[in-house]
Amino acid sequence: MTDVLRRGRASLAFSFFAQGVAFALLVTRIPAIQDRYGVSDALLPAFLAAVPILAGVGSVSTEKLVKRIPPSRLLRWAQPVVLLALLGVGAGESTVELGIALGAFGLAVGVLDASMNMLGVSLQRAYGRSIMLSFHAVFSLGGMVGASLAWVGAHWDLALFVSYLPVVVVLLPAALVGSRWYVDGGAEPVEDKAGGQGGTVAFKLLLPLCLVMTFAYIGDSTVSNWSAKYLQDVLGSSEQMATVPYNVYMVTTLIGRGLGDFGVRRFGAVTVVRAGAVVAALGFAVVAAAPGAWVGMLGFTLLGLGLCVLVPQTFAAAGRLFPGASDAAVARLNVFNYVGFLIGSPLVGALGDAWSYRGAMLVPMVLVLVTLVYARSFAAQPDRYGGGHERPRTADVGRGSNGL
Repeated sequence: MTDVLRRGRASLAFSFFAQGVAFALLVTRIPAIQDRYGVSDALLPAFLAAVPILAGVGSVSTEKLVKRIPPSRLLRWAQPVVLLALLGVGAGESTVELGIALGAFGLAVGVLDASMNMLGVSLQRAYGRSIMLSFHAVFSLGGMVGASLAWVGAHWDLALFVSYLPVVVVLLPAALVGSRWYVDGGAEPVEDKAGGQGGTVAFKLLLPLCLVMTFAYIGDSTVSNWSAKYLQDVLGSSEQMATVPYNVYMVTTLIGRGLGDFGVRRFGAVTVVRAGAVVAALGFAVVAAAPGAWVGMLGFTLLGLGLCVLVPQTFAAAGRLFPGASDAAVARLNVFNYVGFLIGSPLVGALGDAWSYRGAMLVPMVLVLVTLVYARSFAAQPDRYGGGHERPRTADVGRGSNGL
């Protein structure tokens, strides 16, 4: 059983890595995509908004599908669709073909994100200790690799299809082979005191985690969409230096997630989430008050260290809160990932234009601090798993996923 869990963890980690690479290759080449298809600045936001909207549809659909199809099987087929859709973005000739490829990418990403986190939550339950942050750390690593590959493609002026093809050729068969070792965890046959009988998810109890997920992604999208502009236009950095904050943010996110599981095991999820929220809020405050570019860089560094723990721990908390319906809870919670992404960038942009970009940075700061109000939702549930923060031995898991 231990070997089954180890193989399941390694194969799922590779899935997170592949998704990080694919997503980074898409979002970092948006200017090249716009040039290739001749998409106007007015039309571009509609194309970009379609991806998270359709991803939300995919996540909601996953909640229904897992009642009949194991999450491992959904992930096994969603990941190739994501990779092939990425290739389609690079291969198309018309805006219609771009829309089809992005639509397929969005729907498949929703299924993929939900099913990946379902398997992560069930594996963490089987391990009896915090491992969820390690999966998201590998996703961050994949994002760094994808962004680096995108830089190479842009530097050498490679066509999108030429840039994407080698990545898909390597990742797709590797993901399919690795999917043979995914492990589905059965729902715990207990009476769910929080959510009703067994497999029910009471949205009122899930709502605090949904809000935390939304606020975390508002903060994340603020960094990814506005850090370069903020450093250059507000803090007066060079164009070259303006590209650095997001890279620094990704590196500190990787470090924070790589070490975060140890923090959860030692201090508990509530303490780690509270610390992450405070550090992230401090990062936004430093960015808003920064007199120059280097202090602004410090703020973005703090943001990476603070925000990185919130999303993985939110998924893990949903699994603990609804042990008899963790798959449904994760799928429903995952929708608010995309809600935050959709809200964050327009919100900061509108506030920046109407007020000031320094002032706009205070809004995600306040929203992240609201997480402190809901921190108790991350506590280990009595009679579920963990005496304190951990469980001394692993639990039985449902089934290894070896067949199609």
